[in-house]
Amino acid sequence: MIASLLNNARSRLAKRTRYNRMVEEIQSLTQRDLADMGADRGEMLRHAYLDIYGK
Repeated sequence: MIASLLNNARSRLAKRTRYNRMVEEIQSLTQRDLADMGADRGEMLRHAYLDIYGK
């Protein structure tokens, strides 16, 4: 039981850490970078969330 709770907490922490890293990277892109890629920051953030949490 306790091992399961610890594993769940570790998994959540790992997901949150990965998500935060992705958000930092996306937020560091300039408008010029986004324009060159033909990307939208909001869409990128949404896809990052979906990739990590799948909701």
